[in-house]
Amino acid sequence: MDNMTELLGPDGPLARQVAGFAPRPQQQDMAAAVAAILNDSGTLIVEAGTGTGKTFAYLIPALLAGARVIISTGTRHLQDQLYYQDLPVVRQALKVPVKAALLKGRSNYLCRYRLQATEQEGRLPSLDQVAELRRIHAWAGRSQRGDITEIPDVPESSLIWPRVTSTVDNCLGQDCPQFDDCFLVKARREALAADVLVINHHLFCADLALKETAGFAELLPKAEAFILDEAHQLPEIASHFFGQSLSGRQLSELVRDTVVEQLREAADFVDLRRRAEALESAIPALRQGLGAADHRALWQEIAAQSAVVEAVSQLTEVLDRLREALKEAAQRGKGLENCHRRGEDLAQRLLTLTGPNSNPDQVRWFETRGRGFTLSLTPLDIAPVFQKQMTARPGAWIFTSATLAVGQGFEHFAARLGLQDYAALRLDSPFDFARNTLLYHPPELPDPGVSHYTAALLEAVLPVLEASRGRAFLLFTSYRALREAAAVLADRLAYPLLVQGDRPKTALLHQFRSLGNAVLLGTASFWEGVDVRGEALSCVIIDRLPFASPGDPVVQARIESLRQRGEDPFRCYQLPHAVITLKQGAGRLIRDVSDRGVLVLGDPRLLSKFYGRVFLDSLPPMPRTRKLERVQAFFALE
Repeated sequence: MDNMTELLGPDGPLARQVAGFAPRPQQQDMAAAVAAILNDSGTLIVEAGTGTGKTFAYLIPALLAGARVIISTGTRHLQDQLYYQDLPVVRQALKVPVKAALLKGRSNYLCRYRLQATEQEGRLPSLDQVAELRRIHAWAGRSQRGDITEIPDVPESSLIWPRVTSTVDNCLGQDCPQFDDCFLVKARREALAADVLVINHHLFCADLALKETAGFAELLPKAEAFILDEAHQLPEIASHFFGQSLSGRQLSELVRDTVVEQLREAADFVDLRRRAEALESAIPALRQGLGAADHRALWQEIAAQSAVVEAVSQLTEVLDRLREALKEAAQRGKGLENCHRRGEDLAQRLLTLTGPNSNPDQVRWFETRGRGFTLSLTPLDIAPVFQKQMTARPGAWIFTSATLAVGQGFEHFAARLGLQDYAALRLDSPFDFARNTLLYHPPELPDPGVSHYTAALLEAVLPVLEASRGRAFLLFTSYRALREAAAVLADRLAYPLLVQGDRPKTALLHQFRSLGNAVLLGTASFWEGVDVRGEALSCVIIDRLPFASPGDPVVQARIESLRQRGEDPFRCYQLPHAVITLKQGAGRLIRDVSDRGVLVLGDPRLLSKFYGRVFLDSLPPMPRTRKLERVQAFFALE
């Protein structure tokens, strides 16, 4: 722990273990800062530019700390990469006997009880699900971990998984007859015995918010240190877990589970099944009352509409009737007892989300998508509760990401989580952006608010795509703009065109890499967490500055709340959030020391508005041009 420079130097253990390892001063500086905080406790915020090697920079001091460390990442994919790839390399290099464990949320593990119940029910909506259930049954007999990512021939998006995995709502906990063989229980036991535990932010925030109950109480063990990678995602994820929600899917799952348990535990109680089916019929009525189109809006906008009032009233009535029957049936078995508890909880949530509300610190909103809907309540400021949870877990707290700072400061990120008295470190990328990149501003583009803006942008970037020979991401801030671009480019592009939504994200990325000259159109999910190294991605085009839509109900409520507190919502919320998002999108371009590429920022406000400088100062030091000829010359040098 005393000399991170040596450990990460040219003659250190990582250099001997990892082929092609290159010492980086930024990595050594970050490791030293992490080691100091782990030793002395406190809070550290680190922005580590692309190529810093931040994973090794925090893993080395974490494995040497002699304390229990919880490491949380942004996604399950990054979690698997950290546990199965990075952590074994560092552990082998350091030759330390550290016990590590991997823990995910319960929906990532097969539930033996629900698998058996689904098989006994014998009713599935499609032959595809029947075939997938057979594959899962065969896999369950040989799996050691029960992690659903182990079975490649059943997609993670398959509708069979909710039937054979558990949730906080339907898990029977210690009352489950399969408790001793439960994959989740086994994973948690390993977690309790681990020195280093790898989780993800959803599980971390669920634990902070005490969501993981159902017989397990708090899911995570106590720890002396917390390292939160991809920390820029934390404020939004935490807002979800510190709020409440109710979805049509949760209600439908209560119906389905009630029917299954009635057949298993109370076959003579036919009226229970009828009441469950009545609830199933009432769910679409509320979905219809919320409007036909996919939509997100404040609940207060539609709460007084007669169709909504009637649908909520009907749903409440049939749910109450089901609750009465479940109360009577609960003594018949643990499955029905669980359904009764869930019915009580869902009824309380329905009242909270649709009844009177006078709390100005929360916003109630709804979202409709396809045939589904979700009602939500979100706190406008999670800083007090997050800080309270940190105080209850004293020790070392490290927050790191490639995108945390706005300009040179961390005030925005720190304020959203209530972080105080923190040490801060901002490390630039070791990549040679001055030599290997070019930032292009297409000239004479109209204001992004006009209807023909996307068409004008596409005309401006078609010559860029010709010069780059495809090999590009076009990142959009809206699905509408993406669909418009897809329609235009389908007839005018000489390279393969890949469009988000046509195939799963992982399949699109695999195809993009293998083609080598494709153009991929994407929205939010492609702005971050996507790593394409080498020549396959040589150009990233961003259509607009990624300001959050002021029509989004949560954004709208936060803006109004800040105004009422006398603060400027644009300067202290909208602008910093957009800067961090832009940095994420721009970060897709250069992923390795040998990468070269052009970043195209189409939004003319970068050069015409006072806040444009804030965005530009937050990006790596790229040469800038407004001349297409320089872009063409850049690619001609390849």
